[in-house]
Amino acid sequence: MATIRLVLGDQLSLNISSLSDADKDNDLIVMAEVHDEATYVRHHKKKIAFLFAAMRQHAEALRGEGYSVRYRKISDDMDADSLKAVVRAYLSDNSDIDRVVVTKPGEWRLLEDMQTWSDAFGCDVELRDDNRFLCSEETFREWADGRKELRMEYFYREMRRKTGLLMEGDDPAGGEWNYDQDNRKKLPKSKSTPARWFTSPDEIDKGAIEDVAERFDNHFGDLDSFSFATKRAGAEEARDHFMENILPGFGDYQDAMAMDEPWMWHSILSMYLNCGLLEPLDLCERAEEEWKNDRAPLNAVEGFIRQIIGWREYVRGVYWLKMPDYKDMNALNASRDLPDFYWTGDTDMTCLSQAVRQTKENAYAHHIQRLMITGNFALIAGIHPDHVNEWYMAVYADAYEWVELPNTHGMAIYADGGVVASKPYASSGAYINRMSDYCSNCAYDVRKKTGEGACPFNYLYWDFIARNADQLRSNGRMGLIYANLEKKSDEELEAIKENAEGYLKSIGI
Repeated sequence: MATIRLVLGDQLSLNISSLSDADKDNDLIVMAEVHDEATYVRHHKKKIAFLFAAMRQHAEALRGEGYSVRYRKISDDMDADSLKAVVRAYLSDNSDIDRVVVTKPGEWRLLEDMQTWSDAFGCDVELRDDNRFLCSEETFREWADGRKELRMEYFYREMRRKTGLLMEGDDPAGGEWNYDQDNRKKLPKSKSTPARWFTSPDEIDKGAIEDVAERFDNHFGDLDSFSFATKRAGAEEARDHFMENILPGFGDYQDAMAMDEPWMWHSILSMYLNCGLLEPLDLCERAEEEWKNDRAPLNAVEGFIRQIIGWREYVRGVYWLKMPDYKDMNALNASRDLPDFYWTGDTDMTCLSQAVRQTKENAYAHHIQRLMITGNFALIAGIHPDHVNEWYMAVYADAYEWVELPNTHGMAIYADGGVVASKPYASSGAYINRMSDYCSNCAYDVRKKTGEGACPFNYLYWDFIARNADQLRSNGRMGLIYANLEKKSDEELEAIKENAEGYLKSIGI
């Protein structure tokens, strides 16, 4: 008897656990582009095109390795809109198949569905752990057990010890675990951003782009100027270009933002990493080599490695530890709708317009734009977590729920009440002004706190602090903020509240 081995669209690795013992002579590798996975949120058109194209390229790579692959394109005439329906159809057509093997998906909703497949199909369905991560779900649970707080920094130190990355015996390289304090420089006017590596679509890519344009034309985002790599070799070229040309400046300017500069010094590798075209340990080891050979400074390399073996592994651990209840948490009782400008970019706030328009064009924004622009506004405006999470899932090419939800729900909007972040990452316009040149190009005055022309981030911030005092005042990291709130007069507080309510009403939320 033979086995169906289902490979999902974010499992594009030849070393994925579902293929570890595949019989190339008898087993059937199944891959499928299905309507349900492309539309459960209205994913960015460029994200769908990237994944469909990368899946098609991976199917060819598997065939080149000698596997028997059955690939279902979105354009194929097959009455199956879900992965479950696709697998059922192949089982029905192949009586010699008595087993299904799949690496566990990265989203709870899909895992929950797959756990019903064995009964539905009347055969064994084996769900295997995802071996592409450096910390298993079980290992993370063991680390978390008994801890009052699940702080990433302490998890990260354990991962450094486990991997040996940037370690000098038992001590961290350079004497410090974390060089984040060196990574907060604003981009000087005299400094230009580095050239990036991009590629052009081949015929397989063009076919995927055409299918997306035809079937998902009502989804968010642009399809023009598609320049993502969709094959492993291309992703590796992008990796090598980053390591050689961009990593040295990544540390200093990783938090900086600038007008019409979507990439800055960021790697733009997360979409390749999260779908399996690149491997996490390989990226970290290559970055470490750049430091060892004096081609990149320690603060840059440590910051890059921390994002991968620290933050990325940590948020995945939190996701599987806390789901499914985690998604329903709303610690600050946020209830407003998402403003229309999150989809259009049509706002006089330059920072938000830049972040949304770049996201619409590229299916990408770097982490400070996500956290301190779109996330910060959603937090201080009190937008309901469901709306925020749906938006983040829809618009970014690297977004899968295991990585998106803790980042958004926990870090950006504090809906989990402190599981991920030790305090809300709320700020006024001052932070945005300090880390970007957006404010000098804005219709609003970042120096003005209330009144006509005042930056909405300023009064929305203090309104957020005031209305959430019962929940946040006891937070030890918020003491100075609430001391400053107490210094404000009743007249100031009333003006803040009136400005906040008036602005939110003006944008329809």
